[in-house]
Amino acid sequence: MLNKCEFIGFLGKDVDIRSTQDGREIANLSLGVSESYKDKSGERVSKTEWIKIAIFNENLVKVAKNYLKKGSKVYIEGKMQTRKWTDKEGKDNYSTEVVLQGFNGTIVLLDSKGSDEPKPVEKPQAIELNDEIPF
Repeated sequence: MLNKCEFIGFLGKDVDIRSTQDGREIANLSLGVSESYKDKSGERVSKTEWIKIAIFNENLVKVAKNYLKKGSKVYIEGKMQTRKWTDKEGKDNYSTEVVLQGFNGTIVLLDSKGSDEPKPVEKPQAIELNDEIPF
């Protein structure tokens, strides 16, 4: 079985650092991943999905804490995980996120070194989709 998620996107807000009861730090990120296509009328449509990222790996938390901020472009690799908790009213809640822990996580910074601005990256040629798929 395989549980692996890979995303390239931009952080929607600064890294949120929290501590566990035993003092370990956890980083939480909100990663925006976008796609663009032409609709039936030929107009360009952009869509952004927001991915929750939770980092438990001590070294990756340090990287996130020291080098990532709102607008940073980053590659994230981790595994999908759903957490369940019960709120004060006794209602069950669920949250699905990409988790980086142990050796099962990767962060690659895609911004240029020493710059506050994201590195210009040449966009790949978009694939145009239409309804005439022959299957």
